[in-house]
Amino acid sequence: MTPLRQRLLDDLQRRNYAPATIEAYVSAVARFARHFHRSPDQLGPEDIRAFQVHLLQQHISWGLFNQIVCGLRFFYTFTLGRPEVVTQIPFGKKPKTLPTVLSPDEIRRLFQAVTTLRDRVLLETDYAIGLRVSELVRLQLPDLDSARGVVIVRQGKGRKDRQVPLSARLLEELRAYWRQYRPALWLFPGQTPAGHLCVNTVQRLCTEAARRAGLSKRVTVHTLRHSYATHLLEAGTDLLTIQKLLGHRDLKTTARYTHVSTQHLQRTPSLLDLLVVPPTAREPV
Repeated sequence: MTPLRQRLLDDLQRRNYAPATIEAYVSAVARFARHFHRSPDQLGPEDIRAFQVHLLQQHISWGLFNQIVCGLRFFYTFTLGRPEVVTQIPFGKKPKTLPTVLSPDEIRRLFQAVTTLRDRVLLETDYAIGLRVSELVRLQLPDLDSARGVVIVRQGKGRKDRQVPLSARLLEELRAYWRQYRPALWLFPGQTPAGHLCVNTVQRLCTEAARRAGLSKRVTVHTLRHSYATHLLEAGTDLLTIQKLLGHRDLKTTARYTHVSTQHLQRTPSLLDLLVVPPTAREPV
């Protein structure tokens, strides 16, 4: 490992960035350096501009593009001490799309299409408490507080803990799962008890279940989180509570679910229905 790479790692760890963020930022700077076959501390604004054009030509997603921007901005600001360069590393304008949401019937069909108890309980847990997939796989048995009826989600996005309700139905399902699989530490262990289930494994089994269920929508584990939030809103839960349950920092992020809630849309009055047409203006039957 080069001294510069170690310095970047140290800078990220000193600021208590999450492991996934550290990996993403280091990977972004390494990708930048590989493109020019030079050390990144020898590259400047024009090189960054050319690199961003290259990324666009590669048709990478806007999410990945902006993740790389964040990594480069951090590197130039803190590791190199050249904050003036940051103003010349623009973010891409990510298209605003509505999240995919499954109906309750589609959720039932998805669960019924899963072939094993573990996989069904895994997806049920995600839908029942609205977790990010990284939070789901890192659940441990001590995080389930059955006496208080809560699940403690530890070190979610932003390195923050939060609590979400543990329903009696989910607790019953988890107990049946435990009796069959006997997990020791991780609620959903991987191939060895020392490690948890891989995120990619969970994504694949969710996608495969959606295919077997005959769902036409593109379904990922995050779709269950979107569905959780939307169904809570439709059940009358206020936005501030949903924000806390999801672990959103900004209420605006949570508010987008009002745009996909069918009940919210149906409560909007139809202007045409409210329009009174004079009898003389109507055509004869």
